[in-house]
Amino acid sequence: MADLEQFRTETRAWLEANCPPEMREPVRGEDDIYWGGRNATFKNDAQKAWLEACIAKGYTVPMWPKEYGGAGLSAPEAKVLREEMGRIGARPPLSSFGIWMLGPALLHFGTEGQKQRFLNEIARGEIRWCQGYSEPGSGSDLVSLQTFGEDKGDHWVVNGQKIWTSYADHADWIFCLVRTDKENKYGGITFMLFDMASEGVTTKPIKLISGSSPFCETFFDNVKVPKSYGDDVPAYVGTINRGWDVAKYLLGHEREMISGADGGERQAAIGAMMKRHAARLGDDLDPVLRAELANFDVDALAYAAMGEKFLDEIKVGKAHPAQPNMMKYAGTELNKRRHELMMAVGGSRSLEWESEATEGGKPSKSWLRTKANSIEGGTSEVMLNVIAKRILDLPGA
Repeated sequence: MADLEQFRTETRAWLEANCPPEMREPVRGEDDIYWGGRNATFKNDAQKAWLEACIAKGYTVPMWPKEYGGAGLSAPEAKVLREEMGRIGARPPLSSFGIWMLGPALLHFGTEGQKQRFLNEIARGEIRWCQGYSEPGSGSDLVSLQTFGEDKGDHWVVNGQKIWTSYADHADWIFCLVRTDKENKYGGITFMLFDMASEGVTTKPIKLISGSSPFCETFFDNVKVPKSYGDDVPAYVGTINRGWDVAKYLLGHEREMISGADGGERQAAIGAMMKRHAARLGDDLDPVLRAELANFDVDALAYAAMGEKFLDEIKVGKAHPAQPNMMKYAGTELNKRRHELMMAVGGSRSLEWESEATEGGKPSKSWLRTKANSIEGGTSEVMLNVIAKRILDLPGA
């Protein structure tokens, strides 16, 4: 315990010395988030300085081993770092699907060569990944995917289509589920890694009702994917035709990410904030709405406590295998309630779409975006089915 308190003192001092004031402000726009990649640009010098300081310390991926770009922190130390960053409102230095999803899969299934190459690139923000999972006819029933890789000896020729590929138009590389054996449904999928600049790869943004477009359609037309990128660096993770094992493992980390269990906006109470907001507009909150806000705040605080317990358990391997499904369901449904209540407080003003007063319709667009949270990574209905079957063990589930 004394060692942990010493670490907290040192961490607090390091953050005070290295986290610029600008990086302690709330995220207000997409350019406040640094995603990294070969074409990335910094919004300002503070964003660059914060990233460089964290890379040098290993704090972009604090629990990864030092040889792969991390700090090698234990689970209790990582929790202290998370708490101290939250205390000063520090932004994450780097956001990345490589950190949240591919990295854990490589740590578990990857070769040493893959870890040395890809994990260090991810930790330094040098490569931006996207996820090639869902297809037009394969969403919740992902194992029915049809994108096919024809074996040509030293490479595959991949043809097919992915959909809802987040930020595919900005990504450098893709981790992609490709069918390599049409005779075996579960045992015929390979988890491939390849460059989005490869000939035959094209993307098309999907314009959402919210006006923004993080999602894309991604097309593969005779894309040549080599089976190896060098000594001990295969172009697939795990074993050929056993990519479903990797995919399932990664989905747990994706659902953990979407759940917001690691803190942030979804765990914050909003009652007092909404009361102040209404007062600024010259309104009084309806008593029924105030009661709903109070109920939400209780649920948000309970979810924060549950999220803390979940992270503690998952870091030491004690979480139930289906617990990410439960957290994903609870977190995304809570987030939908949050934004519905915020819309209710704002009334008709919240429906405005373009004015400066609403920052270009931020309330309504954020509210609409929450609907996708309960679909991506597995729909709420599918999550409930998994919970019923694997956690509650209900008869007939």
